[in-house]
Amino acid sequence: MILINGEARSEISAMDRGLAYGDGIFRTFPARQGQPLSWRRHYAKLAHDAGVLKLAMPEADVLESEVRAVCKDHGACAVKIVLTRGAGPRGYRYAGDERPTRIVSAGPLPAEAIENRSRGVKVRLCSLRLAAQPALAGVKHLNRLENVLARAEWQDPQIAEGILCDDQGHVISGTMTNIFIAVDGALATPGLDRCGVAGVTRERVMQAAEPNGISCMVTTLSWTDVQGADEVFLVNSLAGAWPVRDLNGEARVPGAMTRAVQQWLDVEDDA
Repeated sequence: MILINGEARSEISAMDRGLAYGDGIFRTFPARQGQPLSWRRHYAKLAHDAGVLKLAMPEADVLESEVRAVCKDHGACAVKIVLTRGAGPRGYRYAGDERPTRIVSAGPLPAEAIENRSRGVKVRLCSLRLAAQPALAGVKHLNRLENVLARAEWQDPQIAEGILCDDQGHVISGTMTNIFIAVDGALATPGLDRCGVAGVTRERVMQAAEPNGISCMVTTLSWTDVQGADEVFLVNSLAGAWPVRDLNGEARVPGAMTRAVQQWLDVEDDA
């Protein structure tokens, strides 16, 4: 089911700035029995990103009711919310009085998520480099061409994800995930002040670490740091935490830290 501005339809204006310029934001997350998981966090991220782009943000109860509506025929599903600036005349300049377009949809959860969680995943290092743009760093905006091109680098269905570096060679993320490494019982994840997307599950892991007696540092990571880590795992809202069992052709063993993180994320989160 798809709702556009609260109506059950599937078309938007050809003049919509989200279509024309990628002028908008989105979030994807799971729901169970009509209940969006980690809803407050996802709404807060949407509101933050809308503020960066100066988009008018719908009220939380409006979006939540629409999420429940699209989920009503699903036991468990993947929800996507897209918010664009709306339709407007040709040209990059916007007037500021556009009516935003909000799109709320639901579909099946990824079939491979459970197997990847237990078995672990094969990943590769992508050749594409992320461009630095601090003004948009962390924002999940609609222009995802870098991710599209990076994902096109491989066709092997056994490879679940690709690792992206920035233009200085620092590891930033996967094409659809955030990355963590474990070294000597502590966690580290890349800073996202120049590029990348700040995911809700990344936030959850970082916040759960200290109460569980684990140090988690946001820092600059090189590919050598990742290769030398005791464990590597990838997170997003639909996947949870995926252990890396093959890092660019090097066999790895999913470890105790990754399994602990999976347990942290299994706790229902209403923050």
